[in-house]
Amino acid sequence: MIDFLSSTWSSLPAPLRNQLEDYAIGFWSVLPQLVLSIVFLGFLWAVIKIIQMVVPRTLRRAHMRRSLVDVIMMLITVGLWLFGVLIAVTIAFPTITPGKALTALGIGGVAIGFAFKDVFENFLAGILLLIREPFAVEDYIECEGIEGQVEEITIRDTHVRQTDGQLVVAPNAMFFKNPVTIRTARDVRRTTIICGIAYGEDVDEAREVIANAVRNVDAVRDDVRDVEIFAQEFADSSINFEVTWWTGSKPIDIRTSRDKVVAAVKRALDDAGIEIPFPYRTLTFNDPVPVRNYTEDGAGKDHQSTENRAETV
Repeated sequence: MIDFLSSTWSSLPAPLRNQLEDYAIGFWSVLPQLVLSIVFLGFLWAVIKIIQMVVPRTLRRAHMRRSLVDVIMMLITVGLWLFGVLIAVTIAFPTITPGKALTALGIGGVAIGFAFKDVFENFLAGILLLIREPFAVEDYIECEGIEGQVEEITIRDTHVRQTDGQLVVAPNAMFFKNPVTIRTARDVRRTTIICGIAYGEDVDEAREVIANAVRNVDAVRDDVRDVEIFAQEFADSSINFEVTWWTGSKPIDIRTSRDKVVAAVKRALDDAGIEIPFPYRTLTFNDPVPVRNYTEDGAGKDHQSTENRAETV
């Protein structure tokens, strides 16, 4: 084996052998610095691990938000690794100064920034969202057609669980650049239904009946603001009331309160004898309407009415 390697080495051209020998000599001369730089990186890794265990506990004791703690730890970790890699490079290759390394890093960073523009955009948007915290985990939000509960906010994306159970993973830039509706920004939210009564009913009496029915619903938060009922319009078949009340801000709270309010209003109007009309339509015929009379044997005979006819359906 040794003879084979020796013969192979001898068969190589002299310039190539000299180049490989220079590489070997250079490697052995740099090996102590490489080992020292690797040891330094290992030491730096241990320091970062200690910081990641100690600093978050200290910040949480200061009642700092979890999202802000995550951002601070990420910036500390990235900064230490960047600083440590620059020091390790200068240890391994003394001819490379930190200034030259930063220059090379800056040029490379520009190229990487153009190639991964969307990634860095979402990264920076994630940092700003975590610092500003316009919405938090467990909030119900709506943005660009996505509506649901926030389950997780990471540096790159936000996880939103829709009310039908589907999980949407959306980039942070979308929430940073577009308007976001936060459904649970407060504990209560206003909701509205439209209720109609017949034209023959007393408007003031119906308003009072509806108001009492809504106030007696346990899902209605009349301690926040009283129930508001306004006669809204003269509709085709009814006088419509706009019924507004406050309830919990979660989607299930809205649906539950609407269900109970509709049932309570219907029951109260029925008990008071107030009619909830269905649509009426009047049909007018310009020409005489033919009428067919059927005899007992099933034969029919057409008759022509002598005057126009109007029917109410």
